[in-house]
Amino acid sequence: MKLILYSNITCPDCGFFSKEEMPTDSCQFFWQCPECKSIIKPERGDCCVFCSYGDTPCPPVQQGTGC
Repeated sequence: MKLILYSNITCPDCGFFSKEEMPTDSCQFFWQCPECKSIIKPERGDCCVFCSYGDTPCPPVQQGTGC
């Protein structure tokens, strides 16, 4: 299985979206929106901001290993 390493992440505060590279060996718990500067964290039950606000889940979830 080929991993998708980029995700379009959307800020829940202002709606700005950005294409971001995801780490392959860990989950990203915080992300700062480049537009409004809000620091977002995952929704309850999600392992990272990409799983909550991205259009592609993080690589560990893609691999089925979880975080």
